[in-house]
Amino acid sequence: MSIGRTILLKMAKSPFLNRQATQRNFVKRATRRFMPGEAPEDALRAAQLLKAEGRGTVFTKLGENLTELADADAVRDHYLWFLDQLAASGLDGHVSIKPTQLGLDLSYDQCLAHLFTLAGKSEAVGKTFWIDMEDSSYVDRTLALYRAVRSRHARVGLCLQSYLRRTPADLESLMPIRPIIRLVKGAYAEPADLAFPYKADTDRAFFDLTDRMLQAAAGGFCLPVIGTHDIPLIDRLVARAKAHGTTDRQYEIHMLYGIRDADQRRLRSDGRTVKTLISYGSAWYRWYMRRLAERPANVWFVVKSMVG
Repeated sequence: MSIGRTILLKMAKSPFLNRQATQRNFVKRATRRFMPGEAPEDALRAAQLLKAEGRGTVFTKLGENLTELADADAVRDHYLWFLDQLAASGLDGHVSIKPTQLGLDLSYDQCLAHLFTLAGKSEAVGKTFWIDMEDSSYVDRTLALYRAVRSRHARVGLCLQSYLRRTPADLESLMPIRPIIRLVKGAYAEPADLAFPYKADTDRAFFDLTDRMLQAAAGGFCLPVIGTHDIPLIDRLVARAKAHGTTDRQYEIHMLYGIRDADQRRLRSDGRTVKTLISYGSAWYRWYMRRLAERPANVWFVVKSMVG
Protein backbone atom coordinates (compact mmCIF):
# COMPACT_ATOMS: atom_id res chain seq x y z
CA MET A 1 0.00 0.00 0.00
CA SER A 2 1.38 3.44 -0.92
CA ILE A 3 2.34 5.93 1.80
CA GLY A 4 -0.21 8.43 0.47
CA ARG A 5 -3.03 5.88 0.57
CA THR A 6 -2.05 4.79 4.09
CA ILE A 7 -2.07 8.38 5.35
CA LEU A 8 -5.44 9.18 3.77
CA LEU A 9 -7.07 6.06 5.21
CA LYS A 10 -5.75 6.92 8.67
CA MET A 11 -7.08 10.46 8.27
CA ALA A 12 -10.47 8.99 7.36
CA LYS A 13 -10.74 7.49 10.85
CA SER A 14 -10.04 10.76 12.69
CA PRO A 15 -13.11 12.20 14.51
CA PHE A 16 -11.27 15.52 14.89
CA LEU A 17 -10.61 15.87 11.16
CA ASN A 18 -14.18 14.79 10.46
CA ARG A 19 -15.55 17.62 12.61
CA GLN A 20 -13.15 20.17 11.15
CA ALA A 21 -13.79 19.23 7.51
CA THR A 22 -17.58 19.09 7.65
CA GLN A 23 -17.79 22.52 9.28
CA ARG A 24 -15.80 24.35 6.60
CA ASN A 25 -17.40 25.50 3.37
CA PHE A 26 -14.14 25.54 1.40
CA VAL A 27 -13.73 21.81 2.11
CA LYS A 28 -17.35 21.16 1.13
CA ARG A 29 -16.65 22.83 -2.22
CA ALA A 30 -13.91 20.30 -2.90
CA THR A 31 -16.33 17.40 -2.42
CA ARG A 32 -18.34 18.55 -5.43
CA ARG A 33 -16.06 16.48 -7.64
CA PHE A 34 -17.60 13.32 -6.17
CA MET A 35 -21.10 14.39 -5.10
CA PRO A 36 -23.54 17.00 -6.48
CA GLY A 37 -24.67 18.14 -3.03
CA GLU A 38 -25.72 17.05 0.45
CA ALA A 39 -29.50 17.08 -0.13
CA PRO A 40 -31.36 14.17 -1.78
CA GLU A 41 -32.89 16.67 -4.18
CA ASP A 42 -29.36 17.52 -5.38
CA ALA A 43 -28.77 13.85 -6.17
CA LEU A 44 -32.08 13.49 -8.00
CA ARG A 45 -31.43 16.58 -10.12
CA ALA A 46 -28.02 15.25 -11.11
CA ALA A 47 -29.57 11.91 -12.03
CA GLN A 48 -32.06 13.59 -14.36
CA LEU A 49 -29.14 15.05 -16.33
CA LEU A 50 -27.50 11.62 -16.55
CA LYS A 51 -30.78 10.10 -17.70
CA ALA A 52 -30.65 12.27 -20.80
CA GLU A 53 -27.39 10.50 -21.69
CA GLY A 54 -28.90 7.06 -21.17
CA ARG A 55 -27.18 6.42 -17.85
CA GLY A 56 -28.86 4.85 -14.85
CA THR A 57 -28.02 5.76 -11.27
CA VAL A 58 -27.41 4.15 -7.89
CA PHE A 59 -27.95 6.37 -4.84
CA THR A 60 -26.40 6.22 -1.37
CA LYS A 61 -27.19 8.42 1.63
CA LEU A 62 -23.85 8.68 3.38
CA GLY A 63 -23.44 7.58 6.97
CA GLU A 64 -22.32 4.37 8.68
CA ASN A 65 -21.68 2.75 12.09
CA LEU A 66 -24.75 4.22 13.75
CA THR A 67 -24.85 4.10 17.53
CA GLU A 68 -28.62 4.26 18.15
CA LEU A 69 -31.30 1.95 16.78
CA ALA A 70 -33.63 4.94 16.48
CA ASP A 71 -31.20 6.40 13.96
CA ALA A 72 -31.39 3.18 11.94
CA ASP A 73 -35.18 3.49 11.94
CA ALA A 74 -34.79 7.01 10.56
CA VAL A 75 -32.48 5.75 7.80
CA ARG A 76 -35.05 3.10 6.87
CA ASP A 77 -37.78 5.71 6.72
CA HIS A 78 -35.62 8.00 4.61
CA TYR A 79 -35.03 5.28 2.03
CA LEU A 80 -38.71 4.37 1.94
CA TRP A 81 -39.41 8.02 1.08
CA PHE A 82 -36.55 8.12 -1.42
CA LEU A 83 -37.81 5.01 -3.22
CA ASP A 84 -41.17 6.76 -3.61
CA GLN A 85 -39.34 9.70 -5.20
CA LEU A 86 -37.59 7.34 -7.60
CA ALA A 87 -40.87 5.70 -8.54
CA ALA A 88 -42.39 9.09 -9.32
CA SER A 89 -39.34 10.41 -11.19
CA GLY A 90 -39.13 7.89 -14.00
CA LEU A 91 -35.41 7.50 -13.34
CA ASP A 92 -33.57 4.22 -13.81
CA GLY A 93 -32.41 4.71 -10.24
CA HIS A 94 -31.70 2.29 -7.39
CA VAL A 95 -30.44 2.54 -3.80
CA SER A 96 -27.39 1.02 -2.13
CA ILE A 97 -27.11 0.75 1.65
CA LYS A 98 -24.40 -0.12 4.16
CA PRO A 99 -25.65 -2.59 6.82
CA THR A 100 -24.11 -0.53 9.64
CA GLN A 101 -26.33 2.33 8.44
CA LEU A 102 -29.26 0.13 9.42
CA GLY A 103 -27.87 -0.77 12.84
CA LEU A 104 -25.76 -3.89 12.18
CA ASP A 105 -23.33 -2.90 14.95
CA LEU A 106 -26.26 -2.91 17.39
CA SER A 107 -28.61 -5.69 16.28
CA TYR A 108 -28.28 -8.18 13.44
CA ASP A 109 -31.98 -9.02 13.63
CA GLN A 110 -33.08 -5.38 13.50
CA CYS A 111 -30.76 -4.70 10.58
CA LEU A 112 -32.16 -7.71 8.73
CA ALA A 113 -35.73 -6.55 9.38
CA HIS A 114 -34.91 -3.15 7.89
CA LEU A 115 -33.28 -4.79 4.87
CA PHE A 116 -36.38 -6.94 4.29
CA THR A 117 -38.58 -3.85 4.45
CA LEU A 118 -36.45 -1.87 2.01
CA ALA A 119 -35.89 -4.76 -0.39
CA GLY A 120 -39.64 -5.35 -0.49
CA LYS A 121 -40.32 -1.68 -1.18
CA SER A 122 -37.59 -1.59 -3.84
CA GLU A 123 -39.06 -4.64 -5.54
CA ALA A 124 -42.54 -3.11 -5.43
CA VAL A 125 -41.35 -0.05 -7.37
CA GLY A 126 -39.32 -2.11 -9.85
CA LYS A 127 -35.82 -1.36 -8.59
CA THR A 128 -32.72 -3.37 -7.73
CA PHE A 129 -31.79 -3.10 -4.06
CA TRP A 130 -28.06 -3.02 -3.28
CA ILE A 131 -26.26 -4.08 -0.09
CA ASP A 132 -22.81 -2.53 0.23
CA MET A 133 -19.78 -4.26 1.72
CA GLU A 134 -17.83 -2.59 4.49
CA ASP A 135 -14.50 -3.58 6.03
CA SER A 136 -13.40 -7.19 6.47
CA SER A 137 -14.86 -7.51 9.98
CA TYR A 138 -18.35 -7.30 8.46
CA VAL A 139 -18.01 -9.74 5.56
CA ASP A 140 -19.49 -12.85 7.20
CA ARG A 141 -22.48 -10.96 8.61
CA THR A 142 -23.07 -9.13 5.34
CA LEU A 143 -22.99 -12.38 3.37
CA ALA A 144 -25.54 -13.85 5.78
CA LEU A 145 -27.74 -10.78 5.39
CA TYR A 146 -27.53 -10.98 1.61
CA ARG A 147 -28.45 -14.66 1.49
CA ALA A 148 -31.44 -14.04 3.75
CA VAL A 149 -32.76 -11.09 1.74
CA ARG A 150 -31.99 -12.76 -1.59
CA SER A 151 -34.05 -15.79 -0.53
CA ARG A 152 -37.17 -13.57 -0.56
CA HIS A 153 -36.37 -11.01 -3.26
CA ALA A 154 -34.78 -11.62 -6.65
CA ARG A 155 -33.53 -8.12 -7.42
CA VAL A 156 -31.00 -7.77 -4.62
CA GLY A 157 -27.33 -7.09 -5.30
CA LEU A 158 -24.21 -7.35 -3.15
CA CYS A 159 -20.87 -5.59 -3.33
CA LEU A 160 -17.69 -7.70 -3.08
CA GLN A 161 -14.08 -6.46 -2.90
CA SER A 162 -11.31 -7.96 -5.03
CA TYR A 163 -8.49 -6.97 -2.66
CA LEU A 164 -9.73 -9.36 0.03
CA ARG A 165 -8.02 -12.74 -0.21
CA ARG A 166 -11.22 -14.54 0.74
CA THR A 167 -13.37 -13.11 -2.07
CA PRO A 168 -12.89 -15.94 -4.64
CA ALA A 169 -14.28 -18.43 -2.11
CA ASP A 170 -17.09 -16.06 -1.15
CA LEU A 171 -18.08 -15.62 -4.77
CA GLU A 172 -18.16 -19.35 -5.41
CA SER A 173 -20.32 -19.87 -2.34
CA LEU A 174 -22.87 -17.40 -3.75
CA MET A 175 -23.04 -18.75 -7.30
CA PRO A 176 -25.78 -21.35 -6.54
CA ILE A 177 -28.24 -18.53 -5.74
CA ARG A 178 -27.58 -16.71 -9.05
CA PRO A 179 -26.31 -13.54 -7.39
CA ILE A 180 -26.15 -9.95 -8.56
CA ILE A 181 -22.61 -8.85 -7.70
CA ARG A 182 -20.92 -5.48 -7.99
CA LEU A 183 -17.18 -6.09 -7.77
CA VAL A 184 -14.98 -3.21 -6.58
CA LYS A 185 -11.30 -3.19 -5.71
CA GLY A 186 -11.72 -2.15 -2.06
CA ALA A 187 -11.15 1.09 -0.16
CA TYR A 188 -10.60 0.19 3.51
CA ALA A 189 -7.32 -0.16 5.42
CA GLU A 190 -6.79 -3.91 5.83
CA PRO A 191 -3.84 -6.00 7.08
CA ALA A 192 -1.77 -7.86 4.48
CA ASP A 193 -2.91 -11.28 5.70
CA LEU A 194 -6.50 -10.35 4.75
CA ALA A 195 -6.04 -8.10 1.72
CA PHE A 196 -3.51 -7.80 -1.07
CA PRO A 197 -1.09 -4.98 -0.24
CA TYR A 198 -0.08 -4.44 -3.86
CA LYS A 199 -2.26 -2.95 -6.59
CA ALA A 200 -1.12 -5.47 -9.21
CA ASP A 201 -2.46 -8.37 -7.14
CA THR A 202 -5.77 -6.59 -6.56
CA ASP A 203 -6.10 -5.87 -10.29
CA ARG A 204 -5.33 -9.47 -11.19
CA ALA A 205 -7.94 -10.72 -8.73
CA PHE A 206 -10.47 -8.22 -10.11
CA PHE A 207 -9.93 -9.49 -13.64
CA ASP A 208 -10.14 -13.17 -12.66
CA LEU A 209 -13.25 -12.74 -10.50
CA THR A 210 -15.08 -10.68 -13.11
CA ASP A 211 -14.10 -13.08 -15.87
CA ARG A 212 -15.61 -15.90 -13.79
CA MET A 213 -18.85 -13.93 -13.39
CA LEU A 214 -19.03 -12.95 -17.06
CA GLN A 215 -18.74 -16.59 -18.05
CA ALA A 216 -21.55 -17.48 -15.65
CA ALA A 217 -23.61 -14.53 -16.91
CA ALA A 218 -23.68 -15.98 -20.43
CA GLY A 219 -25.81 -18.80 -19.03
CA GLY A 220 -27.95 -16.54 -16.84
CA PHE A 221 -26.32 -17.69 -13.59
CA CYS A 222 -25.04 -14.31 -12.41
CA LEU A 223 -25.43 -10.60 -13.11
CA PRO A 224 -21.92 -9.10 -12.82
CA VAL A 225 -21.31 -5.42 -12.30
CA ILE A 226 -17.85 -4.06 -13.08
CA GLY A 227 -17.25 -1.42 -10.42
CA THR A 228 -13.99 0.31 -11.30
CA HIS A 229 -12.63 3.44 -12.98
CA ASP A 230 -9.69 1.49 -14.43
CA ILE A 231 -10.49 1.95 -18.13
CA PRO A 232 -7.87 -0.47 -19.54
CA LEU A 233 -9.18 -3.13 -17.15
CA ILE A 234 -12.78 -2.44 -18.20
CA ASP A 235 -11.84 -2.69 -21.87
CA ARG A 236 -10.14 -6.06 -21.27
CA LEU A 237 -13.23 -7.34 -19.49
CA VAL A 238 -15.57 -6.12 -22.23
CA ALA A 239 -13.46 -8.18 -24.63
CA ARG A 240 -13.77 -11.19 -22.31
CA ALA A 241 -17.55 -10.76 -22.24
CA LYS A 242 -17.61 -10.96 -26.03
CA ALA A 243 -15.39 -14.05 -25.95
CA HIS A 244 -17.83 -15.76 -23.55
CA GLY A 245 -20.84 -14.78 -25.66
CA THR A 246 -22.09 -12.55 -22.83
CA THR A 247 -24.27 -9.78 -24.25
CA ASP A 248 -24.12 -6.12 -23.24
CA ARG A 249 -27.43 -6.62 -21.41
CA GLN A 250 -25.97 -9.39 -19.23
CA TYR A 251 -23.55 -7.22 -17.27
CA GLU A 252 -23.25 -3.62 -16.11
CA ILE A 253 -20.53 -1.04 -15.48
CA HIS A 254 -20.82 1.19 -12.41
CA MET A 255 -18.68 4.28 -11.74
CA LEU A 256 -18.82 7.15 -9.29
CA TYR A 257 -20.36 10.50 -10.09
CA GLY A 258 -17.78 12.94 -11.42
CA ILE A 259 -15.08 10.39 -12.21
CA ARG A 260 -14.19 9.31 -15.76
CA ASP A 261 -17.28 11.09 -17.00
CA ALA A 262 -16.16 11.09 -20.64
CA ASP A 263 -15.41 7.38 -20.42
CA GLN A 264 -18.82 6.73 -18.89
CA ARG A 265 -20.41 8.49 -21.86
CA ARG A 266 -18.23 6.58 -24.32
CA LEU A 267 -19.06 3.21 -22.80
CA ARG A 268 -22.76 4.06 -22.86
CA SER A 269 -22.60 5.17 -26.50
CA ASP A 270 -20.85 1.87 -27.32
CA GLY A 271 -23.91 0.01 -26.05
CA ARG A 272 -22.79 -0.86 -22.54
CA THR A 273 -25.16 -0.59 -19.56
CA VAL A 274 -23.64 2.17 -17.42
CA LYS A 275 -24.87 3.34 -14.02
CA THR A 276 -23.42 6.24 -12.06
CA LEU A 277 -23.19 6.01 -8.26
CA ILE A 278 -24.38 9.25 -6.64
CA SER A 279 -23.84 9.89 -2.94
CA TYR A 280 -25.45 12.59 -0.82
CA GLY A 281 -25.82 13.56 2.81
CA SER A 282 -23.82 15.45 5.41
CA ALA A 283 -21.81 12.45 6.70
CA TRP A 284 -19.41 12.55 3.78
CA TYR A 285 -15.98 12.84 5.40
CA ARG A 286 -14.94 9.18 5.76
CA TRP A 287 -16.42 8.27 2.39
CA TYR A 288 -14.64 11.22 0.75
CA MET A 289 -11.25 10.37 2.24
CA ARG A 290 -11.56 6.79 1.01
CA ARG A 291 -12.26 8.13 -2.51
CA LEU A 292 -9.06 10.18 -2.31
CA ALA A 293 -7.14 7.16 -1.03
CA GLU A 294 -8.15 5.18 -4.11
CA ARG A 295 -6.08 7.65 -6.15
CA PRO A 296 -3.95 9.94 -3.98
CA ALA A 297 -3.14 12.10 -7.02
CA ASN A 298 -6.66 13.49 -6.60
CA VAL A 299 -5.42 15.42 -3.56
CA TRP A 300 -3.91 18.02 -5.92
CA PHE A 301 -7.32 18.46 -7.53
CA VAL A 302 -8.81 19.04 -4.08
CA VAL A 303 -6.22 21.68 -3.24
CA LYS A 304 -7.00 23.54 -6.46
CA SER A 305 -10.75 23.27 -5.73
CA MET A 306 -10.27 24.79 -2.27
CA VAL A 307 -8.23 27.67 -3.62
CA GLY A 308 -10.69 28.24 -6.47
